[in-house]
Amino acid sequence: MVAKGDLLYVSAADAAMLEKGESGGAVSALLKYALESGTVDAVLAVKKGYDLYESRPAVITDPEEIAETAGSLHCGTLLVPKLIKKFLDGARNKKIAVTLKGCDAKAMYELAKRNQINLDNVYMIGLNCGGSISPVAARKMIEQKFGLDPDDIVKEEIDKGECTVITKDGEHKSVKIDELEEEGYGRRTNCQRCKTKIPRQCDLACGNWGVVEGKSGKVTFIEVCSEKGAELINGAAGKKAVTSEKADPKGVEVRKSIEKSMLELSDKRTSEQFAALGEGRERLEFIMAETSRCIKCYQCIENCPICYCVECSTKKPHLVTPGQLPPPFIFHLIRYTHIADSCINCGQCEELCAMDIPNALYMHSLQMEMQEMFGYEPGVNLDLPVLALVEEPAERKRLSDTGDDQIFNIFGDKE
Repeated sequence: MVAKGDLLYVSAADAAMLEKGESGGAVSALLKYALESGTVDAVLAVKKGYDLYESRPAVITDPEEIAETAGSLHCGTLLVPKLIKKFLDGARNKKIAVTLKGCDAKAMYELAKRNQINLDNVYMIGLNCGGSISPVAARKMIEQKFGLDPDDIVKEEIDKGECTVITKDGEHKSVKIDELEEEGYGRRTNCQRCKTKIPRQCDLACGNWGVVEGKSGKVTFIEVCSEKGAELINGAAGKKAVTSEKADPKGVEVRKSIEKSMLELSDKRTSEQFAALGEGRERLEFIMAETSRCIKCYQCIENCPICYCVECSTKKPHLVTPGQLPPPFIFHLIRYTHIADSCINCGQCEELCAMDIPNALYMHSLQMEMQEMFGYEPGVNLDLPVLALVEEPAERKRLSDTGDDQIFNIFGDKE
């Protein structure tokens, strides 16, 4: 029997799903089993849209439709947890299986802490992620750096430090990720900084890292991260939906090495990008200049998993002057302070910004400073964030009574 902590090679038992799946079809087989067995009421996954540069969320209740979500989409930059909150009632009354990248998994935890998602009703299927590429940037990269027509590309892959594309004619072309990113191409900048490559917050963490030669394309490497995940695999194996075996020890070491290399690269990119912001007043002036392009479209707020207030403070006229463009800097300060301790570096505020303001860079740098100060790392467990440890009404009363200029007394009373 499979147990929490096991490292496995898993593959779909069905030949068609095995062939269609990215790495043995294990994830698709598990999702299909979850629906067929009644373990879940629905599956939330991502499937290809018009082309491989477009990804679409799909709520699936028919097991036969699961095959449509097979395969990877590195140009899929969606963040799905907020969709569960907004359109699926936070999984309060239905059981849902959902596929998640590292940033998705962190968003699930942060939303759960805020009582926006019921994790008891969610099966979290984590997907190892080395990063994603914005669709517009991907097309530009393929044309200018690979010298190929973006419309001729039928598959793309990020593996072993390289980005590889395959054309309709079967031509393969690869360029090193380092080379792409040094020239401003490649993965989104927030992905470059990300340190959640294997989403162990999930019930299962799945991918092809650590699959040894001879098994490539035939099995999925799965780390069983919870009892719920173990039960899902055991149930699927019992119904002969999947087959599993212990992961090859050499593969386990390879997986560790890949993760270590990627985390080291993340540290390098983080240092470079944060250094470019400058410090102190220089950083403030840089952020003020960049945000002066804001047209107040609210995409950063609508798509941030940490922004969940029904009545947003940025829409209160006594705080932010209505109808003013660009909005006063207080518009951005309100948002920054509200989520400063809990930014998960998902990049949605930057990805969807109409004016290409690098919002995620500012938020992530601020969150990392707070993490260093208070030791709170968002999205890794269910510990409460820093700002949840104070009672805002009580603090505001204290401010009014004492004239203190510090709204949140997070440092405690000085003796």
